[in-house]
Amino acid sequence: MTSRILTCAAWPYANGPRHIGHVSGFAVPADVFSRYQRMVGSDVLMVSGTDEHGTAIQVKADSEGLTARETADKYHQVIVEDLQALGLSYDLYTRTTTLNHRAVVQELFTTLHRNGYVVAERQMGALSPSTGRTLADRYIEGTCPICGFDGARGDQCDNCGRQLDPIDLINPRSRINGEVPEFVETEHFFLDLPALADALQQWLETRDDWRPNVIRFSREFAKELKPRAITRDLDWGVPIPLPAWENETMKRIYVWFDAVIGYFSASVEWARRVGRPDAWREWWQNDDARSFYFMGKDNITFHTVIWPGILTGANGEGSKGGEPSAFGRLDLPTEIVSSEFLTMSGSKLASSRGHVIYVRDFLADFGPDALRYYIAVAGPENQDTDFTWDEFVRRVNFELANEWGNLVNRSVSMAHKNVGAIPEATDLTEADEALLAASQEAFTTVGELLERARFKQAITEAMRIVSLANKYLSDNEPWKKKDDPARRDTILHVALQVVSDANTLLTPFMPHAAQKVFEALGGSGVWAAQPRIVTLDEEGGPSYPALMGDYADELARWESRPITAGTPLAKPTPIFAKLDEKLGQTGPEWAPVLS
Repeated sequence: MTSRILTCAAWPYANGPRHIGHVSGFAVPADVFSRYQRMVGSDVLMVSGTDEHGTAIQVKADSEGLTARETADKYHQVIVEDLQALGLSYDLYTRTTTLNHRAVVQELFTTLHRNGYVVAERQMGALSPSTGRTLADRYIEGTCPICGFDGARGDQCDNCGRQLDPIDLINPRSRINGEVPEFVETEHFFLDLPALADALQQWLETRDDWRPNVIRFSREFAKELKPRAITRDLDWGVPIPLPAWENETMKRIYVWFDAVIGYFSASVEWARRVGRPDAWREWWQNDDARSFYFMGKDNITFHTVIWPGILTGANGEGSKGGEPSAFGRLDLPTEIVSSEFLTMSGSKLASSRGHVIYVRDFLADFGPDALRYYIAVAGPENQDTDFTWDEFVRRVNFELANEWGNLVNRSVSMAHKNVGAIPEATDLTEADEALLAASQEAFTTVGELLERARFKQAITEAMRIVSLANKYLSDNEPWKKKDDPARRDTILHVALQVVSDANTLLTPFMPHAAQKVFEALGGSGVWAAQPRIVTLDEEGGPSYPALMGDYADELARWESRPITAGTPLAKPTPIFAKLDEKLGQTGPEWAPVLS
């Protein structure tokens, strides 16, 4: 039976273009995983979209003289274009300002309220003295009252993991302009997390195969749950769907609550878009389906505690009981795949702090696969990792150009020059068979690592096969076998077979290059399908750009494809160009190395 895989990539925020730190956490790992799963025959649904509500959008809009909607439209377009250029194979990449998303959020909100897990309470809310607007929790920083960390946010301390309220912070200040917030009493709806705590803790105890940092952080967080506000005093967001609150124009559902629901609303939208309105149920109400959520470590608890809490309450499975929403019972996450931070010169990549390398600039100069490769092989999978131009140049020149690109180029070039096609293999030597065996075994080894989202180990093993093939060519010297064409052709056939195998192993990581290598080996058709930008119409709302794709007919499969002797070969062109080594010391003009 076909395995169903739901891939949920975190929703990038629409307050500016995305930088490489963002895509190292949610984007590239999710796509590598999804592409591999499709190659092994799984039925994959990969969804996400742009997170477009909340205070940060209003702040950005004010700074640019735009409305919140205009700001969301502007940056959603930019993000869609960047993610498409990066080759992220979404089945649907949408946005949170759709009418579909609003309807789904409101249905889950009313269900939680009906079940008793959303309650109205009064609290002290933070206002900006200069604008009179609500300051969102994440726009307030101060010293954590528990661990003393200076830099805790108003909702959570990233150092000790404790849940906080802005008023708890010592010396609170606005991240926008540094002013001291004014605290006033206001009424809001809260998610009653304590009523869901027992169910969440029991569920977390069953999660024994997550990354250690994820499970440790989540279990600690779940021990001290308290009600969490899910509405805010602002006019940009999903309206509160209760009769007594319909006329409250300055009360909206808070962005963190509606954003995590986006995984489900996007699945519902996708099903309708492909003409099978109930198809989402195959991934959300199926014991045989598995769901994987990809994000950076600053989003862990929203996906391991808050989102499962929303689902638990909407399923009627907390301490207060209740009935499921109109959608029925929804499955909780199978695994949370969290990455650490990609830093630059020791500082977290963040446009707000001036440490930023934008995806668009990077792709314009270096293309998508160089970035995808770097993130996979040297990214922040298990610990914070510092991006340096020196390391990037080294990786591209010595690993992509010298190792992989050179293997492809010289193997195809020699076969083209001597035979004009893939040569025929005759008598295999022990060295030939050893290399072919190692190449075959790699499908199991790399596949098992990708199944467990161990991307760094997986790509390292794939590149080990590339190194073995290069050594094989150097040891066997087919260019010296003019007097023994049968042996020369056998060596080249074996090398080309391993090039084909290695290309398959590297396809999830570098799909654009994989297409080129497939064609260099005489292949035709779509080896690795790419997403496309589509314009979607919504009845009662504006049209908008989105990402979709047709991946079912791509040729890539997770297996060794025997190459066919006699397949014509053309003179190859380089797959990866070497970079000027000076770039490692200077960086490009748009992201120079600071002395």
